[in-house]
Amino acid sequence: MILTLKQTATKKDIDIVCKKIKELGFTPHLSKGKEVTVVGAIGQNAILKKDIFGAMDVVAFIMPISKPYKLVSREFKKENTVIKVDDMEIGGSDVIIAAGPCSVETKELLLEIAKKIKISGAKMIRGGAFKPRTSPYAFQGLGEKGLKYLAEVKKMTGLPVITEAMNVNQVSLVARYSDIVQIGARNMQNFDLLKEAGKTKKPVLLKRGFSATIEEFLMSAEYIMAQGNYNVILCERGIRTFETATRFTLDLSAVPVIKKLSHLPVFVDPSHGVGVREYIPVMCRASVAAGADGLIVEVHLCPEQALSDGPQSLLPLQFDKMMDELKAVARAVGREI
Repeated sequence: MILTLKQTATKKDIDIVCKKIKELGFTPHLSKGKEVTVVGAIGQNAILKKDIFGAMDVVAFIMPISKPYKLVSREFKKENTVIKVDDMEIGGSDVIIAAGPCSVETKELLLEIAKKIKISGAKMIRGGAFKPRTSPYAFQGLGEKGLKYLAEVKKMTGLPVITEAMNVNQVSLVARYSDIVQIGARNMQNFDLLKEAGKTKKPVLLKRGFSATIEEFLMSAEYIMAQGNYNVILCERGIRTFETATRFTLDLSAVPVIKKLSHLPVFVDPSHGVGVREYIPVMCRASVAAGADGLIVEVHLCPEQALSDGPQSLLPLQFDKMMDELKAVARAVGREI
């Protein structure tokens, strides 16, 4: 249930409410808005204890949370969540573009790509140090060496880093070198991994599983937030359908649907969503028009030589042209890139 406190509530009042929630065997989650403070009492049948909190003078009103996901829902928090990474705000008025190679290959290549995408207007560098691949014989990534390359490139360019952790043991390692920890589509329902990501203080980008419903997607985000990490970014990256013209079917309707149901920022990954270089710029434009807060785009200097996902990687000149187009679309919907 949600406890909305009076505007006069002091820190002491809030502490008393949270203490009572814990005494009753539930978990308190605090959300301070511009005008009111909301405390979520999360746990099975918490609403049955509403009379206890209704008797507290500091509680203005009580509302049950109807959705199975609690902290993720707009019932818990009406305002959009804005996540700060360095001097960048994710979920604010700007549409954030993260770009880079699918896999980190060499430091020199990564640095050259980072310099080019930054000139074009990208705000983050992405690249996989650990790569979940369909084939066990495909390139699996450079591991910690790749993470070190990403961190070094950030020092040289100032671009924050987003990269993936594939298992529980990698979360703290990835968090040490990156600014955002990514949980990939294949791990969307790896609940132990989600819990571990929830324990880190770093923002987490969670990709939708390619056979997951939106409710299942939001429930996975709930696992992260239930551990106390409220800095979660949701990422649509295509779902599996009967269509074979593209790798997956990019579900852009998920963007407005999720924004109605949740306060969390929403990214789109058209590169993995369609898997065909030719279609990626138009799907990026469509994503911004649909209300996406950010995009993840794969860029490579020599896609034909890329160790993974070359066919969907844009050349720097293609990325630069696309960024100019995206700026126009963003302005048309009242945003900036």
